[in-house]
This record gives sequence, structure tokens and C-alpha cells, in this order.
Amino acid sequence: MHTQKTGTQNTAANSAALAVETPASRALAITFAALLGVFVVGGVGFSHISAVHNAAHDVRHATAFPCH
Repeated sequence: MHTQKTGTQNTAANSAALAVETPASRALAITFAALLGVFVVGGVGFSHISAVHNAAHDVRHATAFPCH
């Protein structure tokens, strides 16, 4: 008896193969997340636009993050 795979079964198998996480991809994701975090905290914290700076300042106080 011959069985055929349908398109959805092949797609599911391909998606599972693409979802494999390697140490290099994990390190790259962590690096970009850290860079984004530094940019957001540094860029917003030192912003000359008072509304942006004040919003970040209020969030720091709300999360008990020391800022003074």
C-alpha cells in the first residue's frame, strides 16, 4: 500500500525543521536584544524631548528602577 503525504504534512515538517535553535542564533538574538535595550534606555533617558524623557522617567519610578 502506497501512502502520499499531503501538502500540509510537508509544510509542518518543513516548519519544524526551520524552528531549530542553534547556540549561534540564540547568542545573536540575545546580542540584538541587549543592543536594543541599551538604545532604548540610553536614547530615551538622554532625550532632549521632554515628553519622551519624562515618560521614561515615570516608568523608571513605577518599576522601582533607580534613576537618581
